[in-house]
Amino acid sequence: MRSFENLDAFAAAKGEHLGHSPWRQVTQDRIGLFADATDDHQWIHVDPGRAAGEGPFGGTIAHGYLTLSLVTVFMQEIFWIEGLTMAVNVGLNKVRFPGPVKAGATIRGGAELIDLKNSPAGKLATVRVKVEVEGERRAACVAETLSLYA
Repeated sequence: MRSFENLDAFAAAKGEHLGHSPWRQVTQDRIGLFADATDDHQWIHVDPGRAAGEGPFGGTIAHGYLTLSLVTVFMQEIFWIEGLTMAVNVGLNKVRFPGPVKAGATIRGGAELIDLKNSPAGKLATVRVKVEVEGERRAACVAETLSLYA
């Protein structure tokens, strides 16, 4: 994990790759729990038999939004800013899902600080997070996150 002593030190990293999170496996159980939490029980996610026989990926895949939901924890595993009184997700500028995350796949996030601007409530950071799938060429998710730090 990369640690910054304050927001000024973080600002100096603009344009830099900040590092990678640890790898984590996306199990069918996790996919099922996400389906339950969101009421999205589409067969491509929750029916391994049907997905293997009828689906284009040879089995079930994680919801794109499950992959996206892990971006915040990846950021927490990649970098830390000392002395913050607040860190709030504000939104996203852009999200793409170039490739699937198959059940059982191992993924990690990589982050790059794109911008850090003054805001009335603190500093608004734009961080691009790329979710990689171990052994795959294409990313599973690329998201530009907006976070407010103070």
